[in-house]
Amino acid sequence: MTQIFVLVIIGILLALLASAFRVLREYERGVVFMLGRFYRVKGPGLIIIIPVLQQMVRVDLRTIVMDIPSQDLITRDNVSVKVNAVLYFRVIDSQNAIINVEDYMEATGQLAQTTLRSVLGQHELDELLAERERLNADVQAILDQQTDQWGIKVANVEIKHVDIDESMIRAIAKQAEAERERRAKIIHADGEFEAAERLVAAAQRLASQSNSMQLRYLQTLTEIAGEKSSTIVFPLPMNIMESIRNLLTDDTEPEPSST
Repeated sequence: MTQIFVLVIIGILLALLASAFRVLREYERGVVFMLGRFYRVKGPGLIIIIPVLQQMVRVDLRTIVMDIPSQDLITRDNVSVKVNAVLYFRVIDSQNAIINVEDYMEATGQLAQTTLRSVLGQHELDELLAERERLNADVQAILDQQTDQWGIKVANVEIKHVDIDESMIRAIAKQAEAERERRAKIIHADGEFEAAERLVAAAQRLASQSNSMQLRYLQTLTEIAGEKSSTIVFPLPMNIMESIRNLLTDDTEPEPSST
């Protein structure tokens, strides 16, 4: 009986001795409590925990990827959408992550959901679709500030999907089509205006040089001659008509009588 009792005591001592040794990986830290009070943060490597008197909580320091479930929100222009995102964060202070919050994983996830709804609800639908980088930065900055007391560093927030109602998709398509038509009309009007300015400048240049009109006349005749037409009408420049009129006027004037 005595031998059995001794063997039991030895077994208990060996079990306590084995439980005193812990091995923490490079990305792990151990928050050690002495009789319920914070003692120190240990690791990585081999650490020793005094059985019964000390307790240890493991903390993973690697970046955690958390999927934020789809959130229903109403944008500033009263459009109902569903938005989901992904959150990247890690523990930088093991002591605060264990002591200051009950479950830092759950707390960070819930805070990310409420912050996502709050921030995105202050913007219009066009901003949600076109300015995701700026919105990601805004959500990340707010989360990082609020989780700092928990020893959490929010590295990044990425909006993944913005789900819109089918009727709103059709309205957006019509709006985009109208915008394309508006831009096409503006470009066409700008082209017409620029062409008109060039024509005015060309007319002024031709009017300043009389020989230029003759060259233009010859060029027009060349273009007409190259066409397959049975009847060709040659335009007669006005300066030629003026010259003929002057000649006729000179011929009809009476000669002065000799005395």
